[in-house]
Amino acid sequence: MINKVLVYIKHPHVPAWNFTPEHKALLESRVAGMEVRICYNSAEFLQRLPEARAALVWHFEKPWMEAARQLKWIATPAAGRDWIDLPDTATVPVFHGRFHGMMMAESVLGAAFYFLKGFELSRHFQTRRKWARAKIAPHLKSLYRARVTFLGFGRVGTALAKAMKPFGCRITGIRRTAAAPPDFFTEADRILSPDDLSAVLPETDILIFVLPGGEATQGLFTREHFQLLPPACLLVNVGRGNVYKEADLVQALKEGKVAGAYLDVFETEPLAETSPLWECGNVLIQPHLSAASPQYLEWFVEELAERIRAGEVPWPGGRG
Repeated sequence: MINKVLVYIKHPHVPAWNFTPEHKALLESRVAGMEVRICYNSAEFLQRLPEARAALVWHFEKPWMEAARQLKWIATPAAGRDWIDLPDTATVPVFHGRFHGMMMAESVLGAAFYFLKGFELSRHFQTRRKWARAKIAPHLKSLYRARVTFLGFGRVGTALAKAMKPFGCRITGIRRTAAAPPDFFTEADRILSPDDLSAVLPETDILIFVLPGGEATQGLFTREHFQLLPPACLLVNVGRGNVYKEADLVQALKEGKVAGAYLDVFETEPLAETSPLWECGNVLIQPHLSAASPQYLEWFVEELAERIRAGEVPWPGGRG
Protein backbone atom coordinates (compact mmCIF):
# COMPACT_ATOMS: atom_id res chain seq x y z
CA MET A 1 0.00 0.00 0.00
CA ILE A 2 1.43 3.37 -1.08
CA ASN A 3 0.65 6.44 1.01
CA LYS A 4 1.77 9.86 -0.13
CA VAL A 5 3.62 12.27 2.11
CA LEU A 6 3.86 15.83 0.85
CA VAL A 7 6.94 17.82 1.84
CA TYR A 8 7.18 21.59 1.74
CA ILE A 9 10.31 22.30 3.79
CA LYS A 10 12.25 25.04 2.04
CA HIS A 11 14.27 27.84 3.58
CA PRO A 12 15.72 30.77 1.61
CA HIS A 13 18.58 31.57 4.01
CA VAL A 14 19.85 28.32 5.56
CA PRO A 15 20.73 25.53 3.09
CA ALA A 16 20.69 22.88 5.84
CA TRP A 17 17.00 23.61 6.42
CA ASN A 18 15.95 22.54 2.91
CA PHE A 19 14.49 19.07 2.38
CA THR A 20 16.47 17.34 -0.37
CA PRO A 21 16.12 14.20 -2.51
CA GLU A 22 18.59 12.56 -0.12
CA HIS A 23 16.20 13.17 2.78
CA LYS A 24 13.35 11.79 0.66
CA ALA A 25 15.30 8.61 -0.03
CA LEU A 26 16.21 8.21 3.63
CA LEU A 27 12.60 8.58 4.81
CA GLU A 28 11.24 6.18 2.17
CA SER A 29 13.89 3.63 3.11
CA ARG A 30 12.96 3.85 6.80
CA VAL A 31 9.14 3.66 6.42
CA ALA A 32 7.61 0.96 4.23
CA GLY A 33 4.90 2.01 1.78
CA MET A 34 5.69 5.72 2.01
CA GLU A 35 5.90 7.81 -1.16
CA VAL A 36 7.49 11.20 -0.53
CA ARG A 37 6.91 14.12 -2.87
CA ILE A 38 8.90 17.32 -2.44
CA CYS A 39 7.22 20.63 -3.28
CA TYR A 40 9.37 23.66 -4.02
CA ASN A 41 6.74 26.39 -3.57
CA SER A 42 3.37 26.88 -1.92
CA ALA A 43 1.45 26.71 -5.23
CA GLU A 44 2.77 23.22 -5.94
CA PHE A 45 2.09 22.19 -2.36
CA LEU A 46 -1.54 23.35 -2.49
CA GLN A 47 -2.05 21.66 -5.85
CA ARG A 48 -0.91 18.30 -4.47
CA LEU A 49 -2.36 18.66 -0.96
CA PRO A 50 -5.71 16.92 -1.71
CA GLU A 51 -3.91 13.63 -2.36
CA ALA A 52 -1.61 13.74 0.66
CA ARG A 53 -2.00 11.46 3.66
CA ALA A 54 0.59 13.45 5.65
CA ALA A 55 2.50 16.71 5.30
CA LEU A 56 5.99 17.71 6.39
CA VAL A 57 6.22 21.51 6.57
CA TRP A 58 7.83 24.49 8.21
CA HIS A 59 4.51 26.31 8.27
CA PHE A 60 0.86 25.59 7.56
CA GLU A 61 -1.90 28.16 7.07
CA LYS A 62 -5.55 27.89 8.07
CA PRO A 63 -7.01 28.14 4.53
CA TRP A 64 -4.91 25.20 3.39
CA MET A 65 -7.01 22.79 5.45
CA GLU A 66 -9.85 23.13 2.92
CA ALA A 67 -7.72 21.21 0.41
CA ALA A 68 -6.38 18.69 2.91
CA ARG A 69 -9.17 16.17 2.42
CA GLN A 70 -7.09 13.04 3.19
CA LEU A 71 -4.58 14.53 5.62
CA LYS A 72 -4.03 12.38 8.72
CA TRP A 73 -1.24 14.36 10.37
CA ILE A 74 1.29 17.16 10.00
CA ALA A 75 4.92 16.96 11.07
CA THR A 76 7.36 19.84 11.35
CA PRO A 77 11.07 19.93 12.20
CA ALA A 78 10.45 23.03 14.32
CA ALA A 79 10.28 22.75 18.09
CA GLY A 80 8.29 25.98 18.42
CA ARG A 81 4.53 26.14 17.89
CA ASP A 82 4.62 29.48 16.08
CA TRP A 83 4.18 28.52 12.44
CA ILE A 84 1.47 25.86 12.28
CA ASP A 85 -1.84 27.74 12.21
CA LEU A 86 -4.86 25.45 11.98
CA PRO A 87 -8.57 26.22 12.26
CA ASP A 88 -10.05 25.74 15.73
CA THR A 89 -12.16 22.91 14.33
CA ALA A 90 -9.20 20.99 12.90
CA THR A 91 -8.56 17.55 14.38
CA VAL A 92 -5.36 16.79 12.48
CA PRO A 93 -2.54 16.17 14.98
CA VAL A 94 0.73 18.08 14.63
CA PHE A 95 4.04 16.43 15.55
CA HIS A 96 6.91 18.79 16.36
CA GLY A 97 10.60 17.95 16.27
CA ARG A 98 12.20 16.81 19.53
CA PHE A 99 15.81 16.49 18.38
CA HIS A 100 17.03 20.06 18.94
CA GLY A 101 18.41 19.73 22.47
CA MET A 102 21.99 18.70 21.79
CA MET A 103 22.50 21.21 18.96
CA MET A 104 21.21 24.01 21.18
CA ALA A 105 23.33 22.74 24.06
CA GLU A 106 26.43 23.13 21.89
CA SER A 107 25.47 26.75 21.20
CA VAL A 108 24.72 27.53 24.85
CA LEU A 109 27.92 25.95 26.10
CA GLY A 110 29.93 27.70 23.41
CA ALA A 111 28.43 31.06 24.36
CA ALA A 112 29.00 30.43 28.07
CA PHE A 113 32.68 29.71 27.49
CA TYR A 114 32.95 32.71 25.14
CA PHE A 115 32.06 34.97 28.05
CA LEU A 116 33.45 33.03 31.01
CA LYS A 117 36.88 32.35 29.51
CA GLY A 118 37.39 35.79 27.98
CA PHE A 119 37.84 34.56 24.43
CA GLU A 120 36.92 37.86 22.79
CA LEU A 121 39.29 39.75 25.05
CA SER A 122 42.07 37.27 24.31
CA ARG A 123 41.45 37.66 20.60
CA HIS A 124 41.56 41.44 20.99
CA PHE A 125 45.06 41.33 22.48
CA GLN A 126 46.17 38.59 20.09
CA THR A 127 45.59 40.88 17.12
CA ARG A 128 47.89 43.38 18.84
CA ARG A 129 50.55 40.74 19.64
CA LYS A 130 50.18 41.51 23.36
CA TRP A 131 50.85 38.95 26.11
CA ALA A 132 48.14 40.54 28.26
CA ARG A 133 47.81 37.99 31.05
CA ALA A 134 47.42 40.65 33.74
CA LYS A 135 44.59 42.34 31.84
CA ILE A 136 42.72 39.18 30.86
CA ALA A 137 42.94 37.14 34.07
CA PRO A 138 40.63 39.34 36.20
CA HIS A 139 37.80 38.77 33.71
CA LEU A 140 37.94 34.97 33.72
CA LYS A 141 35.27 32.87 35.44
CA SER A 142 34.32 29.21 35.54
CA LEU A 143 31.31 27.12 34.59
CA TYR A 144 32.27 24.66 37.31
CA ARG A 145 29.60 24.66 40.03
CA ALA A 146 27.85 27.64 38.45
CA ARG A 147 24.29 28.23 39.60
CA VAL A 148 22.22 27.95 36.42
CA THR A 149 18.54 28.91 36.33
CA PHE A 150 16.34 27.83 33.43
CA LEU A 151 13.22 29.88 32.85
CA GLY A 152 11.35 27.20 30.94
CA PHE A 153 12.26 23.63 31.78
CA GLY A 154 10.60 21.43 29.20
CA ARG A 155 12.24 19.06 26.75
CA VAL A 156 14.86 21.52 25.44
CA GLY A 157 15.62 23.07 28.82
CA THR A 158 16.18 19.64 30.31
CA ALA A 159 18.54 18.71 27.46
CA LEU A 160 20.56 21.90 28.01
CA ALA A 161 20.76 21.24 31.74
CA LYS A 162 21.96 17.67 31.15
CA ALA A 163 24.77 18.97 28.92
CA MET A 164 25.88 21.41 31.65
CA LYS A 165 25.68 18.94 34.51
CA PRO A 166 29.11 17.32 33.88
CA PHE A 167 30.62 20.70 34.82
CA GLY A 168 29.07 20.42 38.26
CA CYS A 169 26.48 23.10 37.58
CA ARG A 170 23.70 23.45 40.12
CA ILE A 171 20.45 23.49 38.18
CA THR A 172 17.19 25.26 38.97
CA GLY A 173 14.40 24.65 36.50
CA ILE A 174 11.42 27.01 36.53
CA ARG A 175 8.25 25.58 34.96
CA ARG A 176 4.50 26.18 35.26
CA THR A 177 3.50 22.54 35.71
CA ALA A 178 4.95 20.12 38.21
CA ALA A 179 7.27 17.41 36.91
CA ALA A 180 9.49 14.70 38.29
CA PRO A 181 13.18 15.68 38.37
CA PRO A 182 15.29 14.17 35.58
CA ASP A 183 17.56 11.28 36.44
CA PHE A 184 20.74 13.39 36.29
CA PHE A 185 19.60 15.72 39.08
CA THR A 186 21.45 15.70 42.39
CA GLU A 187 20.49 17.04 45.81
CA ALA A 188 21.76 20.46 44.72
CA ASP A 189 19.25 20.67 41.85
CA ARG A 190 15.58 21.58 41.96
CA ILE A 191 12.42 22.30 39.98
CA LEU A 192 10.42 25.31 41.11
CA SER A 193 7.35 27.24 40.00
CA PRO A 194 7.28 30.75 38.49
CA ASP A 195 6.20 32.03 41.92
CA ASP A 196 9.73 31.28 43.13
CA LEU A 197 11.48 33.19 40.34
CA SER A 198 12.16 36.41 42.26
CA ALA A 199 13.75 34.48 45.12
CA VAL A 200 15.99 32.49 42.77
CA LEU A 201 17.33 35.34 40.62
CA PRO A 202 19.74 36.88 43.19
CA GLU A 203 21.57 33.54 43.44
CA THR A 204 21.80 32.92 39.68
CA ASP A 205 25.12 32.92 37.81
CA ILE A 206 23.65 32.03 34.41
CA LEU A 207 20.03 32.67 33.46
CA ILE A 208 18.78 30.74 30.44
CA PHE A 209 15.45 31.50 28.77
CA VAL A 210 13.92 28.50 26.98
CA LEU A 211 10.32 29.69 26.84
CA PRO A 212 7.90 29.41 23.92
CA GLY A 213 6.27 32.45 22.37
CA GLY A 214 2.64 33.44 22.85
CA GLU A 215 0.46 35.43 25.21
CA ALA A 216 1.35 33.30 28.23
CA THR A 217 5.00 34.36 28.10
CA GLN A 218 4.59 37.91 26.76
CA GLY A 219 6.57 40.29 28.99
CA LEU A 220 6.90 37.63 31.69
CA PHE A 221 10.36 38.85 32.73
CA THR A 222 10.11 42.48 33.86
CA ARG A 223 12.47 45.36 34.57
CA GLU A 224 12.11 44.51 38.26
CA HIS A 225 13.34 40.99 37.58
CA PHE A 226 16.46 42.34 35.87
CA GLN A 227 17.22 44.38 38.97
CA LEU A 228 17.30 41.21 41.08
CA LEU A 229 20.15 39.62 39.12
CA PRO A 230 23.70 39.69 40.53
CA PRO A 231 26.08 41.90 38.50
CA ALA A 232 28.17 38.94 37.27
CA CYS A 233 25.15 37.10 35.82
CA LEU A 234 25.19 35.88 32.23
CA LEU A 235 21.93 35.83 30.29
CA VAL A 236 21.07 33.41 27.49
CA ASN A 237 17.93 33.43 25.37
CA VAL A 238 17.32 30.53 23.01
CA GLY A 239 13.53 30.44 23.48
CA ARG A 240 11.55 33.39 22.13
CA GLY A 241 12.20 37.12 22.25
CA ASN A 242 8.83 38.21 23.63
CA VAL A 243 9.61 37.24 27.23
CA TYR A 244 11.08 40.66 28.11
CA LYS A 245 11.20 44.12 26.61
CA GLU A 246 14.47 44.59 24.80
CA ALA A 247 14.67 48.12 26.14
CA ASP A 248 14.75 46.65 29.66
CA LEU A 249 17.53 44.26 28.67
CA VAL A 250 19.58 47.08 27.14
CA GLN A 251 19.18 49.12 30.31
CA ALA A 252 20.25 46.17 32.46
CA LEU A 253 23.33 45.65 30.27
CA LYS A 254 24.27 49.31 30.46
CA GLU A 255 23.76 49.41 34.23
CA GLY A 256 25.88 46.31 34.75
CA LYS A 257 22.99 44.19 36.03
CA VAL A 258 23.86 41.66 33.32
CA ALA A 259 27.53 40.89 32.68
CA GLY A 260 26.93 39.48 29.22
CA ALA A 261 24.15 38.14 27.03
CA TYR A 262 23.98 35.51 24.30
CA LEU A 263 20.87 36.27 22.28
CA ASP A 264 19.59 33.95 19.57
CA VAL A 265 16.00 35.25 19.47
CA PHE A 266 14.44 38.72 19.49
CA GLU A 267 11.14 40.57 19.82
CA THR A 268 11.17 41.26 16.09
CA GLU A 269 13.19 39.22 13.63
CA PRO A 270 15.31 40.12 11.80
CA LEU A 271 16.70 42.39 14.49
CA ALA A 272 16.46 45.98 13.24
CA GLU A 273 19.72 47.69 12.31
CA THR A 274 18.68 50.52 14.62
CA SER A 275 18.50 48.24 17.69
CA PRO A 276 20.88 49.36 20.44
CA LEU A 277 21.71 45.70 21.08
CA TRP A 278 24.12 45.80 18.11
CA GLU A 279 26.20 48.39 19.96
CA CYS A 280 26.39 46.58 23.29
CA GLY A 281 29.92 45.24 23.64
CA ASN A 282 28.87 42.57 26.14
CA VAL A 283 26.29 40.98 23.82
CA LEU A 284 26.78 38.05 21.45
CA ILE A 285 24.10 38.11 18.75
CA GLN A 286 23.21 35.05 16.69
CA PRO A 287 20.41 35.30 14.08
CA HIS A 288 18.15 32.50 15.38
CA LEU A 289 20.59 29.71 14.59
CA SER A 290 21.21 28.00 17.93
CA ALA A 291 19.79 24.72 16.57
CA ALA A 292 21.45 24.91 13.16
CA SER A 293 23.48 21.94 11.92
CA PRO A 294 24.22 20.35 8.53
CA GLN A 295 22.48 17.20 9.85
CA TYR A 296 19.36 19.04 11.01
CA LEU A 297 16.86 17.47 8.58
CA GLU A 298 18.62 14.12 8.57
CA TRP A 299 18.03 13.91 12.31
CA PHE A 300 14.43 15.05 11.84
CA VAL A 301 13.81 12.28 9.32
CA GLU A 302 15.44 9.67 11.56
CA GLU A 303 13.37 10.80 14.54
CA LEU A 304 10.13 10.84 12.56
CA ALA A 305 10.75 7.35 11.22
CA GLU A 306 11.43 6.08 14.74
CA ARG A 307 8.22 7.67 16.04
CA ILE A 308 6.29 5.98 13.22
CA ARG A 309 7.88 2.62 14.01
CA ALA A 310 7.00 3.09 17.70
CA GLY A 311 3.36 3.78 16.80
CA GLU A 312 3.43 7.33 18.16
CA VAL A 313 2.85 8.79 14.69
CA PRO A 314 0.12 6.74 12.95
CA TRP A 315 1.04 5.04 9.70
CA PRO A 316 -0.16 1.80 8.07
CA GLY A 317 2.20 -0.92 9.21
CA GLY A 318 4.28 1.63 11.10
CA ARG A 319 4.57 -0.17 14.41
CA GLY A 320 7.42 -2.61 14.29
